[in-house]
Amino acid sequence: MIKTLLFDFGDVFLNLDKPATLRQLKSFGHTDFFTKEQITLLETYEKGQISTPGFVENLKRFCPGIPEIQLLDAWNSVLLDFPQNRFDFIQKLSEENKYQLILLSNTNELHIDWVSKNIAFFEAFKNCFDAFYLSHEINFRKPNYSIFEFILRKHQLCPQEILFIDDTKENTDAAEKLGFHTWNIHPEIEDVTDLFIQNKSLF
Repeated sequence: MIKTLLFDFGDVFLNLDKPATLRQLKSFGHTDFFTKEQITLLETYEKGQISTPGFVENLKRFCPGIPEIQLLDAWNSVLLDFPQNRFDFIQKLSEENKYQLILLSNTNELHIDWVSKNIAFFEAFKNCFDAFYLSHEINFRKPNYSIFEFILRKHQLCPQEILFIDDTKENTDAAEKLGFHTWNIHPEIEDVTDLFIQNKSLF
């Protein structure tokens, strides 16, 4: 029996345009972004192991000649909109109080600052959850097993009683290996509001 619903954020609730940052940087003439060194930097930032000023300085080093404001716009360009029906869905789930609701997102301070400023109901959204974990605040990042073990340990959970919803297969694959039920949602054709239809065999 499912007792806990564990949600990702981006492309589950908040719509993303994942190639947007690279597309903008290419428009500035930088075609070699997301090298191994740069990906390591991004993952380090998502784990909160480098400050935002330090991250921005590294971005400027990787992209010389681009004004900081344009770099930040490019970085945040992946973030789109948060459909009202998805907020209504999680708010209703919260009010029904049938499941423990936890959010677990790979993200960073710059992106969350943008969301806080541009999504009017973000604080109300956060309040729908029993726990709200952002990778840069807890220093863990999916798909590392340690982040899922952190959730299990912190909340004294049994993995077989959790449904984990995430758009990245690498993340759901890792959770499955620990015994979680998973829904690898495809945002182009599926919506989190159909959770109980798409996973009816679990409920």
